[in-house]
Amino acid sequence: MDNKNIKNIAKNKKAYYEYFVDETFEAGIELVGTEVKSIRQGKVNINDAYVEITGGQAYILSMHISPYEQGNIFNRDPLRERRLLLHKKEIMRLFGNVKEKGYTIIPLQVYLSGSRVKLQIALCRGKKLYDKRADTANRDAKRNIERNLKERNIS
Repeated sequence: MDNKNIKNIAKNKKAYYEYFVDETFEAGIELVGTEVKSIRQGKVNINDAYVEITGGQAYILSMHISPYEQGNIFNRDPLRERRLLLHKKEIMRLFGNVKEKGYTIIPLQVYLSGSRVKLQIALCRGKKLYDKRADTANRDAKRNIERNLKERNIS
């Protein structure tokens, strides 16, 4: 993912706390016009979303896109399942990892790449409670070190 013409819309910050992110993929989303307009306004939530592979296709579930205000009859269900646009090899690889190794597929962020809506998904393993505690301790230690270095540079 290069940073040309990219505008972040929504991030799933909780994903990095809850899961070990092993591999990331970029996927397109099959949307209707009013959903695209709503996403451009930033009215999307991916915190509880996950990806499921059924029938050789990848679908994102529990992704909430608020109805577009001027959409009238063209608005769709905010929580409907949406097909992800991935290469067949990527879908088969993800499917194999989910079935064999106990991975799960989680969306990390929604962004605009040029005029297209893209979704960054990740192959993740769940963290145990002690892993989360260790991450929190490391983050706090790093923050304290940075704070101490900053104080010494100012004095």
